[in-house]
Amino acid sequence: MIDYEEELKKFEPCLDVADVEGVIYDREITDIMDVLQEMLREVKSNRRVR
Repeated sequence: MIDYEEELKKFEPCLDVADVEGVIYDREITDIMDVLQEMLREVKSNRRVR
């Protein structure tokens, strides 16, 4: 049997959409475009140096 009173004591509300959005945008996440842009910068800078 489920003890509803005990389950309510353990309940933790989930984040609101706004809270989740803030957490996601605050993180510095490197995506594939960031990697490609960095590689392109490195290739361009190496061509100028040589």
